[in-house]
Parts: sequence; structure tokens; C-alpha cells
Amino acid sequence: MTHDDQLAKIKTADGFLAALDQSGGSTPRALKLYGIEESAYANDAEMFDLVHQMRTRIITSPSFTGDRILGAILFEDTMDREIEGKGSAEYLWSEKHVVPILKIDKGLADEENGAQVMKPIPGLDDLLKRAKQHGVFGTKMRSVIKLANPAGVKAVVDQQFEIARQVLAAGLVPIIEPEVDIKSPQKAEAEALLKASLLEHLDALAPDQQVMLKLTLPEDEHAHDDLVNHPRVLKVVALSGGYSRHEANERLARCHGVVASFSRALTEGLTAQQSDEEFNAMLDEAIESIFQASKT
Repeated sequence: MTHDDQLAKIKTADGFLAALDQSGGSTPRALKLYGIEESAYANDAEMFDLVHQMRTRIITSPSFTGDRILGAILFEDTMDREIEGKGSAEYLWSEKHVVPILKIDKGLADEENGAQVMKPIPGLDDLLKRAKQHGVFGTKMRSVIKLANPAGVKAVVDQQFEIARQVLAAGLVPIIEPEVDIKSPQKAEAEALLKASLLEHLDALAPDQQVMLKLTLPEDEHAHDDLVNHPRVLKVVALSGGYSRHEANERLARCHGVVASFSRALTEGLTAQQSDEEFNAMLDEAIESIFQASKT
């Protein structure tokens, strides 16, 4: 009954999602922020070994537990590796009571109509099957909206829901992530267009289907209210999107019913050079601040 237990946790417990899913393009930056320069690794294999060490250090930290963290989003490479002798996803749930979620997209296509849809995801059915075998609860996929262009927004949301249906059919819960770029000159207008499109697609889901939404922290703190209350939405989570942790937490605390799914804002300030004591204390502080902002 693992899936049901995980569902109940996401639905009812306090906490937030830890986004630990930087992949190919964003890994060098994540490592650099962690204090590891590009000169420290010679190729992708060494780079992914280093980033797995970083993620292992975070996940095995005594600060990182299911008391404050609902779930963790993993990159496929992390799911295929082990933490302390167990598969990463299995370790998260069995040892930490943190729900494992898998990032499934392969990155963004080129910008068109002020938006970037996802690149094709070959072999998705096989990946979903493997995720299920590892005890993964859900998936996450990201697109980006840069302008308030109706055609661009429609393309993003249509594609997100098309893949979401494939994920639901595989017995997993999709996190739909149509990020609105925080630097967009039309951020509020783009958010309004996105919300209308999301509501239209949510209304078309079957009564027994639920998805999660991962959205940019909005300009209007009530912008996500209708989505939070929608019967087809299990949870609305927010990405930090480039805001500092402090600003992301302040914006999040004003959005009632929305919890964090922070990546860079979670790991801000953590470095490979810190002692375990320093590292765990800083991670604890970050988790606590994000947890409190998510409780509103």
C-alpha cells in the first residue's frame, strides 16, 4: 500500500518538496554553487558522481527527514544509483519517510511564441515502468513561459496535460510545471493566461484523476487560490525560480495553501568544504525556514 501511504502524506502532512533534480545542463552550476569548480571533473561521468555525492550528503543528513519534507524530486541518474546500499528512491521512503518523485523531461525546446515547450521524451513508458518498480510516487516535467502570448501558453499547457495523462495511465501522479519566468516583462499577464488554461484542462480530467501543479511564486498572492481548491489538484507547490531563499519564503508565506518545491533556494550556502556539523546546521536552518513558509 506504499502508493496510498505516500498519497496520504502528500495530501495531509505539513512540509514541502525538496527539488534535487538538476540534470545535464544545470549540474555544473549546481556544483559550482556547492564549491566544486569545473576543473574538478574531466567528463560527465565524474560530474554525475560528484553531484550524487552532494545529493547523498543532503539526503542522509539528520536534518533531512519526513518530519518537514513531504517529498524529494530526483533526476533519473539519481534514481538509478544507490544511497547507503539501497536504491535512492527506496532509501528516501524506507529510511526518511520522504516521498520519491522523478523528473522525466529531457529539457526545453527552442523558444516559440514567448514560450519553451519540452523536448520529446523518448522511451517514456519504459521510464515510468522503472520508476514504479523503484517505488516512485510521481513525476515532474518543466516548461517555461516568458511572455503573455496566448499561443505560447496554450502550447505549453496542452503538452503538459498530454504527458500528464500518460503518467496517470502508468499509475503515477504527475507534477505539471509550466514555469513563468520571474524576469518576464509580462509576468502577471502571463500568470493570468496560464491560470485560465490550467483551469480549463483540469476541468476536463476524469473525476478520479488528480495532478499536482508546480508554479512560479505569483505577483498576486491570491492568484493560485482557485487552483489550490480545485478537486483535481492534489497539491500546488511553488518553485523558487531565481528568487533568493529569503524572498522566495516571504512570497510563499503570503500564498495560502501553497507549499515550496525549492531547488537552489534549498541548497543556498551549502558547500563541499563545510564540516558535517556546519553543513547539517545550515541545511537544518534552510529546511526550517522553508517549512515555516510552507505552513501558511
